[in-house]
Amino acid sequence: MELSKIIVSFFVIHFLLFQSPIYAAPGNSNIFREYIGAEFNNVKFSDVPIHSGVEFHFILSFAIDYTMSSSSPSPTNGQFNVFWDTDNLTPSAVSAIKNQHSNVKVALSLGGDSVGGSSAYFNPSSVDSWVSNAVSSLTDIIKQYNLDGIDIDYEHFQADPNTFAECIGKLITTLKNNGVISFASIAPYDDDEVQSHYKALWKSYSQVINYVNFQFYAYDKGTTVSQFMDYFSTQRSHYEGGRILASFGTDGSGGLSPENGFFTACSELKSKGELVGIFVWSADDSKSNGFKYEKQSQALLAISH
Repeated sequence: MELSKIIVSFFVIHFLLFQSPIYAAPGNSNIFREYIGAEFNNVKFSDVPIHSGVEFHFILSFAIDYTMSSSSPSPTNGQFNVFWDTDNLTPSAVSAIKNQHSNVKVALSLGGDSVGGSSAYFNPSSVDSWVSNAVSSLTDIIKQYNLDGIDIDYEHFQADPNTFAECIGKLITTLKNNGVISFASIAPYDDDEVQSHYKALWKSYSQVINYVNFQFYAYDKGTTVSQFMDYFSTQRSHYEGGRILASFGTDGSGGLSPENGFFTACSELKSKGELVGIFVWSADDSKSNGFKYEKQSQALLAISH
């Protein structure tokens, strides 16, 4: 009897270690993600080309725990409101794009850089009250819009790293346990304050974070392929075991641009088995060039690993 228990235990442990996505070693995959809706230029889901050979995530930008006041928005301690272009990116538009493309999922991103022209701060009154409010308000929004996941993109903080880690970690864990979301991502960039908060979150809650949308476009303009490869390696060590996506901006920001070798770097990553996916900021900015680089990104990712 004891021997049979040991054998069963062995197979359970083997399954958890080798089959669970939490423990799976990152490798090449076909995740393409794009932020949409922050700039109110009438971009629609249906404007963006979607390759059938990728897993495509739209990320609505942003839901923010601030009041909707146009003059001076103020923090609401986890009571989230929708700040994306709701004229074009509606619940029915979400349902339509998901019905049209079985490979599409839609998430929302929390925070962002600014609200009403001022910095958007992570500013909880307490861990428990913030988490309670956030779970309640986000569950309502996620169900209303038929969403699949969340992204964490706070960039300014009026709370220490541990408080941030506990609030966000408990939020993601609760939403997953309640069956409200199926995936979560974080969107740090290379800034000491930002990194201290996200590394604390990663240290305690990496097991519930599916993707790291590292903002490589926040590096200096004119980044070279070799510099990008170094940056990528550095961030892989900071978010060890994480599924880190390569990224570029179409808003004229920094980093390694498609014109200067981004896809060369992606091909190098792919040859090393390190190209989990690509994400873009943002569909709003890409609309004017016909989504040229979104097409190129997805074509690269869709090539069999």
